[in-house]
Amino acid sequence: MTFSDTTPIVFPGLGIEVNPPDGFTIPGTNFEIKFYALVIVIGIILAVLYTVRRSRDFGLKADDIYNLVIVGMPCAIVGARLYYVIFEWDQFFGPGHNWYDFLNIRKGGLAIYGGVIGAALGIIIFCLSSKKRRAKILPYFDVTGLGLLIGQAVGRWGNFFNREAFGGRCANFLRMDIGQIENGERICNHPTFLYESVWNLAGLILLHFLSKKRKFDGQVFLLYLAWYGLGRAWIEGLRTDSLWWGSFRVSQVLAAVSCLAAVGIMLYVLLIKRPAPEKMLVNRVAAEADTPEEPKEPEE
Repeated sequence: MTFSDTTPIVFPGLGIEVNPPDGFTIPGTNFEIKFYALVIVIGIILAVLYTVRRSRDFGLKADDIYNLVIVGMPCAIVGARLYYVIFEWDQFFGPGHNWYDFLNIRKGGLAIYGGVIGAALGIIIFCLSSKKRRAKILPYFDVTGLGLLIGQAVGRWGNFFNREAFGGRCANFLRMDIGQIENGERICNHPTFLYESVWNLAGLILLHFLSKKRKFDGQVFLLYLAWYGLGRAWIEGLRTDSLWWGSFRVSQVLAAVSCLAAVGIMLYVLLIKRPAPEKMLVNRVAAEADTPEEPKEPEE
């Protein structure tokens, strides 16, 4: 099975044909900027703008979001890279490869679930390192879930420019022709990057409204895990470039497990533990703001 990375990308069912480059060079320099990286940066900026605007709804401030980005982003990049390297070990440490190649992320090799895990660990350590921040840990995760949906919905278009993250043979109206040849026949593929982008966008719209009716801190992040996990478990099964662990698609298994776990935890909290909304950070912050300060004793 072969294909050319210079062949126009055609969506026959939609009547669309484009031939995008994978990047551009800054005039007067030899420095190339990849559209993959540019799209991810745009996704991050949009996620930050949205979460800053919503921060008060979770009892947080704009500075909390900026701290979240400063801590979470580096951890997400490291996690995304490690996840990929671990399951593509021979590509970096096998015969004929330089071990330090794993540091070169410009050649690709980042996994979303690794990024989520890395960001989550970074947020946990950051919050637990300060008594004042511990109360914010679940609201932090809530806004992170919303931000991730934005970043992933936009970021998946980086795969479009890289002509990657596509699926097997496809005949539906969204089919994508990237010039792939199989047994001498030109075929169309599932545009799985598009499926996931649309799924994440739908999830963002859904969680935007559900987040305003949440019953406990952490619920939005659980909804994110459930929604994204459900879609990724299906979409991953269509892809041709999955990371494998034996006979299992790693991200597909992780998606299914995280979805079921999130639903189970949410049902336990809602039906058995029965959370008290007044305990949510945003309501506690509002209650403290409404409480009059004790009058100070006059100085003698």
